[in-house]
Amino acid sequence: MIVSLMLIAVGFLGLIFGANWLVEGSSSLAKKNNIPDLVIGLTIVAFGTSAPELVVNSVASVDGLSDIVLANVIGSNNFNLFIILGIAGLVYPITVQSSTAWREIPISLIISLVLFALANDFFMNQNSEISRLDGMLLLFSFFCFLYYMFKQMKSEKPAVIHYEKKSNSKIWSLILIGFVGLIIGGKLVVDNSIEIATELGISQKIIGLTIIAAGTSLPELVTSLVAAFKKNSDIAIGNVIGSNIFNILLILSVSSLINPIKYNQIFNQDLAILIGGTIFLIIAMFTGKKRKLDRWEALILITFYLTYTTYLVSKEL
Repeated sequence: MIVSLMLIAVGFLGLIFGANWLVEGSSSLAKKNNIPDLVIGLTIVAFGTSAPELVVNSVASVDGLSDIVLANVIGSNNFNLFIILGIAGLVYPITVQSSTAWREIPISLIISLVLFALANDFFMNQNSEISRLDGMLLLFSFFCFLYYMFKQMKSEKPAVIHYEKKSNSKIWSLILIGFVGLIIGGKLVVDNSIEIATELGISQKIIGLTIIAAGTSLPELVTSLVAAFKKNSDIAIGNVIGSNIFNILLILSVSSLINPIKYNQIFNQDLAILIGGTIFLIIAMFTGKKRKLDRWEALILITFYLTYTTYLVSKEL
């Protein structure tokens, strides 16, 4: 087990550094074209920081590990919303643009509701699963979201951004090395997490919702914390909301296209918490100081998540 834990740690390092290099290269490429901070946060940075989930889920889907696939996506989204946004809000109260409050956060809520309906097969009398057809619908929605972001990018005035100029060769080297680190790290995390879960008699759901979800969300944590310390609210919240949208529309769709995902209805509770947390965030945007996540609201997010996770783990022991 000690060897497996060490290999998981190495895997997480691969995921963190790989995502960091990927984000650095991709962001440099975007900034060269004067793309606004919010768009970078909601697309490029969100994609880069979601890359660990994509790799881990692709590996798990190939192996037919549906519980790992679902637990990683839902668990990562909850970790992003409750812990990462909560910690970022404690560091510096997050004020968002009106477009984020009125559009991006509600889009995230709608997507979570659609996932709940698809997973429970509300539209068809079949066994609960996320089928390849569902995956194609989610992937189509993902491209619609990208189109929406492209339209928003064209309508917004680009921000003046100061950054270290990099050559094209350095940018593409960072992107390539980042992908390699992600792939190797993802494989190490999945294989050794399953080995530990089997040895301890813990369900794949708990391993996915806790260790894997938290580990693959580390890039989002680092990105949003750095943004919070720099008082860049757009990147901080754009990264979290964009990553949550990417996790469902892209990562879950790719996973289901590789292999249909059998849906265990015990995940309904975790999905309900994700939906409730997103509703709480929307309410927070319009109470107190408008479009602002205050420190006390951030503390509520963190406290709730820690309490719920403790409850989940205690049920397994």
